[in-house]
Parts: sequence; structure tokens; C-alpha cells
Amino acid sequence: MPTHEVTNQPPPFSGQDVFSTDPALTEGVARWVPADRRDDAVQELTALGLLAGSDEAAGWADRAHRNTPRLYTHDRFGHRIDEVEFDPAWHELMRTAAGAGLTGEAWTQREGSGSHVRRAAGLIAWSQAEPGHICPITMTNAAVPALRHSPELAERWESKLASRTYDFGLREVGTKAGAIAGMGMTEKQGGSDVRANSTLAVATPDGPLTGSTYRLTGHKWFCSAPMSDVFLVLAKTSPEAPPSCFLVPRVLENGTRNPFALQRLKDKLGDRSNASSEVELDGTWGALVGEEGRGVRAIIDMVATTRLDCVLGSAATMRASLTRAVHHTQHRVAFGATLVDQPLMRNVLTDLALESEAATLLGLRLAHALDEGDTELTRLGVAVGKYWVCKRTSTFTAEAMECLGGNGYVEEHGMGRLYRQAPLNSIWEGSGNVNALDVLRAIAKEPASLMALLKEASVARGQLPVLDAALDDLERDCSELGAQDPDRAAMGSRHLVERLAQTLQASLMVTHAPSDLAEAFVASRLGGGKGMNFGTLDPDLVTLAGTTAIARATVSA
Repeated sequence: MPTHEVTNQPPPFSGQDVFSTDPALTEGVARWVPADRRDDAVQELTALGLLAGSDEAAGWADRAHRNTPRLYTHDRFGHRIDEVEFDPAWHELMRTAAGAGLTGEAWTQREGSGSHVRRAAGLIAWSQAEPGHICPITMTNAAVPALRHSPELAERWESKLASRTYDFGLREVGTKAGAIAGMGMTEKQGGSDVRANSTLAVATPDGPLTGSTYRLTGHKWFCSAPMSDVFLVLAKTSPEAPPSCFLVPRVLENGTRNPFALQRLKDKLGDRSNASSEVELDGTWGALVGEEGRGVRAIIDMVATTRLDCVLGSAATMRASLTRAVHHTQHRVAFGATLVDQPLMRNVLTDLALESEAATLLGLRLAHALDEGDTELTRLGVAVGKYWVCKRTSTFTAEAMECLGGNGYVEEHGMGRLYRQAPLNSIWEGSGNVNALDVLRAIAKEPASLMALLKEASVARGQLPVLDAALDDLERDCSELGAQDPDRAAMGSRHLVERLAQTLQASLMVTHAPSDLAEAFVASRLGGGKGMNFGTLDPDLVTLAGTTAIARATVSA
């Protein structure tokens, strides 16, 4: 139509290398991946970052979300098959993630090799293409340390879970080049309280699996990625017993299907490209992982690893939201000036950029601790990061969407999908209360974890008085926790975790980020130079850090 001339709209947001244009990622890899591994890591991550920002990957993501998974319980003859069909685009996403070593490969590398940092950087980059398929990728990675509680099971499965080959289809694992793992922990009556589970496991000698075999009967309320090759499942050997952990394959070692009835797929707010299901186990074969009655202990390694991926995935969602907001405001004119040059918008973008940088830095630092075998820091740091970074993401994404105005609310711009995805990582692997109470439990039972976190946060002591004062207050309050009434400590745990997280992030920013960003972060997060919402920085902090912050969030001209 002659009246329809499109002006004052930003160019398409595509064609970026989301790794190379992210200074926090590239600097983290340069800092924490050893020199003998660094060039290969950068080359591989650059290729992955280019694909993540490409039109091709965007097309895969769109199709995987438009054509959501479909459940087929029976074939045309009435045989039970319990299979889920995915759009081919889903398989392209999965194939790329596995091919980039984002499944279990990092666990097979030597300690100190930087393999977990390399994987973390790859996960942040590739998650920005489409986050839904990252769920089974995460579970596959996390299954490796859990299976090491049973060496014979690890020997059979680990190389498949660490493979760079994505081999979709229900076949016996010995015939497959690679395998994907899922998990079935929660039940409808218990949720996060897995000790309330009712699924029963009966020991059965000489079953068709490697290891001590059992037959499981019960219901799992939230079993994600049900077309995975193998699952870690919690069940009890008697109604009064504590849970045990079992490896449950979809196909047994004799080639027959394991009873694994998919009742329905969940209709979820976000993460819609990924299938999540309810499962009935009826005489389903499982092999014991670790010791009987110590399933929570066996699974805790998996949970800690998936929680770290929650931090990394949330950092990726922040970065994806931020770069879209900056891109839009750099090209959109309103009230006589480009949006990015308007003072209040600069406040919003600077504030968002500080938050994103700190989230990425924390995620990579925790991955480095995993590389170094620093179990004390990862024990508490991951729980603290999981609570704070994941919880901040929903508010962050909503603010970034506002930067695009009405365009942000339109599905084609991608912000809606990010917004729907944002709450997931805060809920998955323990909601806010679960993580906050886990922090209290770790401080009480594993005081070395608190000492490790405070030691890490104290690296930057002596550089900014506001940070020093925050550290002093935190150390004092943590030392007094043991004398508090337990109910009072529980009610105050969220605030304590927020302070632990922001103080640790502040120290990391002072140690590793540009000085203007570090000073603005410390002043705004610890010194009161900020209001309740994003975009409420003290104007002097915007003047100090705005140019650097926005430049580091720019991915296209």
C-alpha cells in the first residue's frame, strides 16, 4: 500500500556472534581456561556463538516452539508405545548442543583443565538460541557425577552420556553412539519433599540390567524429557525407608522396552519446546545407584550440577534480553532523540547491564570452582547463585521487554518467549524457599562452605569501603546464626542469601570487571545508590558506568 512506509524500526536482530561480542564470557574463558586449552576453546565457542545468533538457529527455535511435542501412547494396532514426537528443528538444537560438548564431556576431562568453564560459556551462548532443549542437556551432564556412586553403572553409561553424538531413538544403550538422561524425582503428594515419595522398589535378583536390580511401581508427577535413554528415579524399598536412587533405562539390556507409561504431557507456561510428562511405573526395572536408603545423597551431586546450569541458563536469558533491548534502543528514535541517548533509558540499560555482567561472572566463577575441585565453594555458592540469579531473571526480562515498548510484547520479537522462560530456573531444582533453607543447612552442617564463600568474597577487600563494610556485616551476622531461634533464622534466610549473593558478586566485579562497572555495582547493590526497580541508579553512577556498560551489551552496529 502506498500509505504503508516502514520507518524508525530497528533492523532485524540476527547475525551476531553471541560469544565473541560478550566481554564477560570471553574474559572468563581467557581467565579460567588454561593456556594449553584456550585457543581450541575460543575457536569452538566462537563457532557456537555464531550459530546461536544466526537466522538458522532462530528458525529452529521458532519451529520447535510452534510445533510442540506430541505424545503417542499407542500405535495403530493398540500396542502401548509411549513415544513423543518432536519437530525436526528440536533435533537440530539437540544435535548442536551435544556436538558442542554440552552434555557430560566436561566430567571426563582432567581436573584443572577448564572443561567446566568452557562448557559453561558454551551453555550461556547456546541457550540464547533456544533454552527449552537445554533441560535434557543439563540432566545428561548432571547424571555423570551421580552415577559414579556405582562404578559398574558409570562404566556402562558414562561414555554414552559424554558423547558428542546425538543418537535419538529408543534402543538398547549398547547399540547407541550417545545417550541422553532425564530424571524422575517428584510426586504429586510431595513435590520438593522427596521423602514423601510413595514409589516402591522391590529387589529382584538376576534382572535384565547391570548392577543390583529392582522393580519399581509408582507415579512420577514431573518427568522431563521422557524420550531420554535413561532416568535417575527415587523410590523406597519399603514405605518406611528413606528413598533410594535407581537408574531406569527406557530400553533394557536384552533389547525389550521397560514399562514406562506416559500419562500426559504438561501444558507449561514456558519451556514449551521441551516435553515434560507424568509417568506410571508398573514393575519397571531399575538398577540401584549408590547405597540403598541413601538416594538423596546419591542424587545431590546431580542436583548441585543442575542448579549450576540454572544459574548459567538464567544468565543467558538475562544477556539475551539485554542485548535485544540495547539493539532496539540504539535504532529507535522517540521525542527527537535515539532512545539509547536519552538519560532515563541510559539509567535502565546501565542497571540491566550491571546485573547481567554480575550474573555471568558468578556463573563462570562457580564453574571454575567445579574445575578446581573446590567442593566447599560450590556447595554454598551454587545454592546462593541459584536463589539470587534465577529469581532476578523474571524482573530483569520484564524490564528489558519494556525497552522495546509494544514491539516487545509481540511474539515475533522473541521477548515474549524469554519472559515465559524466565521463571523456570527459579522453580526448577528447588524454589526460592527450598534454596534459602538449603543455604542455612549448609552453613550449619558444613561450615567450611561458608568459610570458602566468605574467603572468595574477601579477595577484593581493601579496594572499596562500601564492600568492606558489607563483608564485615555479613561475617558478623553469619557468626551469630547458630545462636538464633531456628524459626527466626528461617524467616530471615531469604534476606541473608540475597546479601551473600550480592556481596560475592560485588567482590567478583571488583576483581574482574572494568573498574567503572565494579564501582557502580558496589555502590548501587551494597551502598544504597539504587531504588527498588531497574533504572533507579543514582545519576552519578549512570555517568560513571553507562558508556562502558552499554558498549559491553552491544552485539551489532
